[in-house]
Amino acid sequence: MCGIIGCRTTTAAPGYLITGLKLLEYRGYDSAGIAVSAADGSTALFRTTERVDALNGLVRAWDGPALGGIGIGHTRWATHGGVCVTNAHPHQDCDRRLSVVHNGILDNAGPLRAELEGAGHSFASEVDSEVICHLVEDRLKVTRDLLTAVSQSAEQLTGSWAVVVLDGLTGRMVAAAHRSPLLVARSAEGTFLASDISAISDWVEEYRILGDGDVVEVSEDLAWTRAGIPSLAPPPIMRPPRASFSLLDQDDHMNSEIDEQPEAAARVIEGIGRSVADGTLWTGLGLPPFQRLRVIGCGTSLNAGAIIGAGLSRLGGQAHSMVVASEAAGTVIEPGTLTLAISQSGETADVLRAIDEGPEDAPVLALVNNVHSTLARKVDAVLSCSAGPEIGVAATKTFVCQVLVGTGLVIASLVASGRITRHDARSLVDDLYGIPERFAAAALAAHRELPGLVEEVRHASGFLFLGRGAAVPYAAEGALKLKELTYRWAEAYPAGELKHGPLALVETGTPVVIVDDGDPRLAGNISEVRARGGLILSVGRPGSRIETPLSALAPCGPLEAVVPLQLLALRLAVDLGFDADKPRNLAKSVTVD
Repeated sequence: MCGIIGCRTTTAAPGYLITGLKLLEYRGYDSAGIAVSAADGSTALFRTTERVDALNGLVRAWDGPALGGIGIGHTRWATHGGVCVTNAHPHQDCDRRLSVVHNGILDNAGPLRAELEGAGHSFASEVDSEVICHLVEDRLKVTRDLLTAVSQSAEQLTGSWAVVVLDGLTGRMVAAAHRSPLLVARSAEGTFLASDISAISDWVEEYRILGDGDVVEVSEDLAWTRAGIPSLAPPPIMRPPRASFSLLDQDDHMNSEIDEQPEAAARVIEGIGRSVADGTLWTGLGLPPFQRLRVIGCGTSLNAGAIIGAGLSRLGGQAHSMVVASEAAGTVIEPGTLTLAISQSGETADVLRAIDEGPEDAPVLALVNNVHSTLARKVDAVLSCSAGPEIGVAATKTFVCQVLVGTGLVIASLVASGRITRHDARSLVDDLYGIPERFAAAALAAHRELPGLVEEVRHASGFLFLGRGAAVPYAAEGALKLKELTYRWAEAYPAGELKHGPLALVETGTPVVIVDDGDPRLAGNISEVRARGGLILSVGRPGSRIETPLSALAPCGPLEAVVPLQLLALRLAVDLGFDADKPRNLAKSVTVD
């Protein structure tokens, strides 16, 4: 989703800014821009609705005054206003003196805009973020001090923001944050700002994170304030090891990440296997015993949570509940409940809000792929899913690693509570060790059948995905992947629900994808579909269109089914001419709610 970078360096800023924005591309965006100080006290603005690389051409074509070492940059994922250059960040005030980048959503942008327009301010865009430019412009005329002007402007905002304001005339730069991640770092290279450490990790060794309400002057000596009063800077955090990945051609990231899943699964299982079997994966977290599990997540992470929660109930007889993070407000948390918050990025705004609005005394465990994320800092304990970098917007290997680590956690907690023996736990762990091989077999089976299958369904306008029991969350994940990548309607249901409504959608040729893990009741559901002319595309037991052994009794259920479902979505998307790595309207890190 939206990404921010800023720099104060002794060499030209565009190189730093564009390099940093490219490292944020994986989050998803629809426009990009940079604002750079110029030698004459003006600010050069470069914006595009193309990829970040297009900014290089705009900078090369610049024939104005020499560009300096101070600048800000942004990748935008549209929330307010359409995708066009005028709605791209950075935004500027009436005099083009101030430039602003903003992540988040301003809840009171409408009334503030009306008030500012009434006072004579002229708006150039449709976006809420431009309000900040004109607020600071107003306050600067009174206070003459940028830090004070930004602090006073932030007091008028409601919603969420990570903001950087650049004053082209003076070269000053001020940042502010509330419920949206922003960090600042200094090194021999200069002073840097970013919404994600990956954007600047090549130039810094440590960084500091802005807390809610912090306003910081970004200079050689960082001036840290809160509510207009000087405050102590938070302690520095060491930069995590640089993630190594290569930027590949279109569609190749997701394809590569699907191929990596056997290796990723093996690495995760090897890393946690012993601590699962003896229960120390759970006891090492230092959390109190729990009677029930409450899982919070969104999208793919919610599907992973459904598998983890079902495993707890099936293996240990403990209750679990699922909560869609965006609908968590007002839910009742019973005593003895552990909340498991799942987010690949650890920056998912809906999950963060759900945690903030929950009771303070209820323990929360986060399962993330980034242990330095906002979510990880908010909770009582953290587990990493250890998937490594994932560039494709649609989650694949992160889903698999979430399921494996979450299932390991469940088994370890059951050992620690005495609900299962260590002997039984070792048997379950042994089953997990077989998953990489089953993944590879499932991929081979899918590759054999998919060319012909994709040709059969390429003109279908909609799909149904069905499963029973442990297969239901995998049907849901398959449907989600297909709709994300192909822009076709895809709905998932427990197969027994067909006769309660979804069967009305089935007509001659309707593709119905079935995750067949051997549940004997599926035969009747398949017959119901066939009787109405539906096209059965089953994955699983012998006789399926894609034959690969699936087990409903495995600790994770039929996890290997996800591989053919991911490949179906990918191959169909590529066949239809879509960029599977960057599906439209979607973002990797969803930082607005």
